[in-house]
Amino acid sequence: MKRLGILTSGGDCPGVNAVVRGAVLAGVRTGQYDFVGYLDGWSGVLSNNSVPLTLESVRGLSRLGGTILGTSRTNPITSGGAPAVIASMERDHVDGLIAVGGEGSLAAARILGESGIKVIGVPKTIDNDLSATDYTFGFDTAVQTATEAIDRLRTTGESHHRCMIAEVMGRNAGWIALHAGMAAGAHAILIPERRVSLEQAAAWVLSARNRGRAPLVVVAEAYVPAGQDAPYFPRGLDTFGRPRLGGIGYLLEEQLQELTGIECRATVLGHIQRGGAPTAFDRVLATRLGMAAVRAASKGEWGVMVSSRGTDITTVALAAAIGELHTVPEDRYLEAEMLFG
Repeated sequence: MKRLGILTSGGDCPGVNAVVRGAVLAGVRTGQYDFVGYLDGWSGVLSNNSVPLTLESVRGLSRLGGTILGTSRTNPITSGGAPAVIASMERDHVDGLIAVGGEGSLAAARILGESGIKVIGVPKTIDNDLSATDYTFGFDTAVQTATEAIDRLRTTGESHHRCMIAEVMGRNAGWIALHAGMAAGAHAILIPERRVSLEQAAAWVLSARNRGRAPLVVVAEAYVPAGQDAPYFPRGLDTFGRPRLGGIGYLLEEQLQELTGIECRATVLGHIQRGGAPTAFDRVLATRLGMAAVRAASKGEWGVMVSSRGTDITTVALAAAIGELHTVPEDRYLEAEMLFG
């Protein structure tokens, strides 16, 4: 029987455990593969830190948030590269890898694949920003969590006649802000794809207040106001050289209060969007992606990412999967903009 290694890399995400369960069940029950799980992402691969994955060890995982394998933002390309990964795989008698990750992790998987390593990617990100798949698991859960939190902010804002500002994650894509903002009935949604001025945002806030509402603003963490050059990232860069975003909501609190004269309060939802049990949609999608990764391995389809297209699961080249970000198109934002103010 052949052996596959599974690793979960990058930011944690609801549904990762369902991927692991789906892959192990598909491989073991067809008699094709047994499995090892590498702990803490690429760090576990490089340090040869692994555990066996059996039918018993993945029982009941689909409903659990987080990842039983742990994760890290270790970049294998700068931490030993392909030779170190190959040596680890040989020690564990692993024939191929299933890498569950987002943009940065899958970019590393692509480079390793081009070096001859057998790897299959599974798209994991709450940001929904991978262009070669219709949806990434974790997104639906993040939107649901954000919507519930924003609903709670609305009630306290109405009690005090304040403008409430909710900052959500998403990196350079505004999908979480768009969906959660529309679901919660936000009076303004500010995303990186649309350079809305602070004056326009203030006008929407005043319009809502003049209609007797407590204004509600949802802002994506990478939103850049018109006239500015880059998102706000006071915490520097991560291990993949990307800005560590977060905090734009607090800047807006001060700026919108000054422009409107309305008392403003900001809440940064942060990592609460990553935690908790996955929604039913994400459990099903993640399970199907895990099973599809094993099918791809059995067919010798290496260097690909499993992808959702409509209701089907297919495969695409890793290079195509990370070629460009899946961002909010203008027509989707204009559709939501009709509801502002």
